[in-house]
Amino acid sequence: MLDGPTVAAALSACGVTHIVWIPDSETGMWEQSFCADRKMNLIRVCREGEAIAVAAGLMLGGQKPVVIIQCTGLFDAGDALRNVVHDLKLPLFLIVGLRSYSAFQKKATHDTCPIFTEPILNAWQVPYVLLDDKSTRADLQTALSESLAKRRAGVALVAE
Repeated sequence: MLDGPTVAAALSACGVTHIVWIPDSETGMWEQSFCADRKMNLIRVCREGEAIAVAAGLMLGGQKPVVIIQCTGLFDAGDALRNVVHDLKLPLFLIVGLRSYSAFQKKATHDTCPIFTEPILNAWQVPYVLLDDKSTRADLQTALSESLAKRRAGVALVAE
């Protein structure tokens, strides 16, 4: 299960220097763990496009940021993501909360976020992994490590 201590430990082990985020109902519970890790800086932003731009600036300055947002914010930040990943060719890694995924799998919601998130990432040609309630620190760490090693963008979709 991916909780705050698990995610913070995985990010820290991969050498992440900054977490640029807009907390949602799920990832907001991770804040205490992020603040407790003195090796990483937590940067709160107002908009998802801003998160991507701030992370890009940090990368250009030699840092290793990760962006944490929800899928609806990913939709909104598409142009910023496209520019950073495809035009600037920065290997940005994002953790994206996939809202209502678990309920959608049980046909218990009409939320369309689970319908559109993966096709949008495919259209933007951004590799991703889907992490669910059975996923572990190692799963997240592997996804991030592979992205860093290959110097390519990546997304860890966290099923909510």
